[in-house]
Amino acid sequence: MPDVIFPLDSTKAFTEQEILGHNRWHPDIPAAVRVKPGDTFRVHCREWFDGAIHNDDSAEDIRDAPLNSVHTLSGPIGVEGAKPGDLLIVDILDLGPIPQEDSGPLAGQGWGYTGIFAARNGGSFLTEQFPDAYKAVWDFAGHTATSRHVPHVSFTGITHPGLMGTAPSRELLSAWNTREAALIATDPDRVPPLALPPEPSEAVLGGVAGAEFDRIANEAARTAPPRENGGNQDIKNLTRGSRVFYPVFVDGANLSVGDLHFSQGDGEITFCGAIEMGGFIDLHVDIIPGGMQTYGVSENAIFMPGNVEPQYSEWLAFSGTSVTLDGEQRYLDSHLAYQRACLHAIDYLTTFGYTPEQAYLLLGAAPIEGRHSGVVDIPNACSTVYLPTAIFDFPVTPGKDGPARIDPGMGAPRAAF
Repeated sequence: MPDVIFPLDSTKAFTEQEILGHNRWHPDIPAAVRVKPGDTFRVHCREWFDGAIHNDDSAEDIRDAPLNSVHTLSGPIGVEGAKPGDLLIVDILDLGPIPQEDSGPLAGQGWGYTGIFAARNGGSFLTEQFPDAYKAVWDFAGHTATSRHVPHVSFTGITHPGLMGTAPSRELLSAWNTREAALIATDPDRVPPLALPPEPSEAVLGGVAGAEFDRIANEAARTAPPRENGGNQDIKNLTRGSRVFYPVFVDGANLSVGDLHFSQGDGEITFCGAIEMGGFIDLHVDIIPGGMQTYGVSENAIFMPGNVEPQYSEWLAFSGTSVTLDGEQRYLDSHLAYQRACLHAIDYLTTFGYTPEQAYLLLGAAPIEGRHSGVVDIPNACSTVYLPTAIFDFPVTPGKDGPARIDPGMGAPRAAF
């Protein structure tokens, strides 16, 4: 087993750990640990809400989830010799849940969760149709996930980090804050908001202390969106065997990682749409000096996906086009087309007995494939959702005898307001 350079005690909160991580992006957050090019090491990661979500049959914890506190990131990890303009090579060697024998009732120790976020607390991809908070708890057995809240399905997870990235430069951080503030200003009272500005409340800044803390907390960027440094990309294919090339913007690169997922469908469509967990990740790092210019990677990481995905060979696909539910035509709107494809799949699954919320949670957690299938045939973009049929314990394809009715079980817990 590689040396653990960023250990976590499962019985303690994120801010009580021996090595303190962070939950904001800023170039002045110092490296918590350091490695050399060519090193292999293990990092422990907290579940992104630091234990605020529980293994129970209530969704009140999703309703009240503390968004100001996310994400609980392990790092920064300084890489000796990395300079702005380099490419940082990160190989994902292994990752998984916190071992069950470790003490503490945290997600990742045999279980994880998927949540539909309420509109007033972040919302989701389908907020207008699903404005309330729901939750599904998933149990892990090896690489397989099942849930008492979404019965009759079992699937192999594509375990991956939802968030990994390098620290921004001062100039890049300023660009983020400027452009996102301009977007917010177009509709400052929108629910959910258009973007999340810097928020000093509940900021965790690693080794920053004293007078500098307030300055950095008021400048530091939230970790919710993906940006040029990688960040919260939620790419389900960044699993074991993947190699990622991250742009380096500061000395040491200052790599951070967290938001581990046991499984996820393309798009993470419920917002907390993956199966969230705490766990470990084994990494190997190296550097390509001057790689950003050499390979034209001025922004955004490039990657080579791993080859250990579950091998599903039969799919049922649903399509959607860029026409709203009210019949309004939109011009080549792939985002809307993917929403319509997801709603199509949800409506279909309800004919077997699932509630719409159970179907929605399933699409967020299971390894569905989402695709832009047509983006040139004006005025309609076409997007598709591919659902693996082998995950169900009943026939899910259309037949002359009609849909097999299943027992939906207890359903997905909903939070009251």
